[in-house]
Amino acid sequence: MSLNTSIKFGTDGWRAIIAEDFTFANVARVAQATADYWNSVTIPNTEKMAVVGFDRRFLSDQFAQLTAEVLAGNGFEVILTSIPSPTQAVSFAVKTHRAIGGVMITASHNPAAFNGFKLKAWYGGSADPSICQAVEGLVDKSPVKTLPLSEGLKTKRIRVRDLHPVYFKAIKKFVNFPLIAKSRIKLAHDPLFGVGAGCYENLLANTTCRVTTLNANHDPNFGGINPEPVARNYAGTQAYLSKHPHDLCVVTDGDADRVGGMDGRGNALSTHQIICLLIQHFVKNRGAKGRVIKALTTTSMVDKMCAHYGLPLVETGVGFKYICTEMLKGDVMLGFEESGGIGFPGHIPERDGILSGLMLLELLAVEKKPLTKLLQGLTQQFGPYCYARIDTRFPVEKRSALMEFCKNNPPSKLIKSPLVEIKSHDGVKYIAADGSWLMLRGSGTEPILRIYAEAKSDADAARLLRTGLALTKSG
Repeated sequence: MSLNTSIKFGTDGWRAIIAEDFTFANVARVAQATADYWNSVTIPNTEKMAVVGFDRRFLSDQFAQLTAEVLAGNGFEVILTSIPSPTQAVSFAVKTHRAIGGVMITASHNPAAFNGFKLKAWYGGSADPSICQAVEGLVDKSPVKTLPLSEGLKTKRIRVRDLHPVYFKAIKKFVNFPLIAKSRIKLAHDPLFGVGAGCYENLLANTTCRVTTLNANHDPNFGGINPEPVARNYAGTQAYLSKHPHDLCVVTDGDADRVGGMDGRGNALSTHQIICLLIQHFVKNRGAKGRVIKALTTTSMVDKMCAHYGLPLVETGVGFKYICTEMLKGDVMLGFEESGGIGFPGHIPERDGILSGLMLLELLAVEKKPLTKLLQGLTQQFGPYCYARIDTRFPVEKRSALMEFCKNNPPSKLIKSPLVEIKSHDGVKYIAADGSWLMLRGSGTEPILRIYAEAKSDADAARLLRTGLALTKSG
């Protein structure tokens, strides 16, 4: 590790391998640059205050303490979380306290070897690219200044708080909680060893709902998996649910801002299915209207549903910061991305895995139908759409050449359907006349190439993934 490690923000902050590049010295450099940026701007109706939170990763609490000490050393009042907390609880605290911004120490769903520095803006959402670039440009522009925690606590420059109670109170108001409370729903929750553990027990205490939490212990190694809500990480919980049926299983990632799930017997739900269920719920049961914002890796069923319901649809690049930008413009019904991030206007312009789970409970409480029946109805009306994705190791330095090759050498058709469109503003996406699509895109934080596909059958989606893999070799 060199002190001169280059700091680059990806789709949602800076991430690096712990003890290699993610070190105390480098975190202090980034924290100082963040303080310098916030001290250089004037944002109306904000206080000179910042909120700092952390997840369950190795040393996250100490990295967060250091960040708080640097911010306090630069004249900010700091609220530091007392326990590991969901990212969105930090964002919500930024908004409610009218803070100038926040920092969440987490690498979200990345492998356990990683940690990260998520930057939150004054509006309670991901910092937009211009803010991230400004912070990057200020790294090492001034020496690191710190105020030790003990002195910060004594002078009340640093205050240690549990953010959960206020956050829980807010999201319970966002749903029809009395209806959920009397629904007798049996909910399973797999937090994948992350900060979501215990959230639903707290939220649903003293209701008729029964909550079973699996993989709740604090394990910085996340049980040997990446804490990402995707089917390959569900094996243990699937085995449990096959013997102990529930009505729904909600899965949240390491910092609980993303959501996945299973039906009551352990069959995996894709994020796309969850998104489409929520669109239908918002239109049919909540009478909601407004623009629908989706990242371009999200299912085409959304397009079909929006056309059917007369909802304006906006497509963005990958990264919730782009969806956040659209949410801030207003007139939005829902905003979401393929990787499990769903945002609810009227709350914060931020993905919220815990609230997404509560919204699914509201759906079940209103419909009084099994989840499998609701999914069958979606497929009959708007489908079928079968989605698949693989992540493959690919050198970062070769990525731009591959993207250029893919853009200039498109296939004439996907499966048997002619190609009708190519999108290249974030990776390269091929779209066929029948709605099938194939996309290649590099990870913003790792030397990984993501290959996405959607078709009318699982077999065809798998064939498209093979086509994508072949492109990586020919490029």
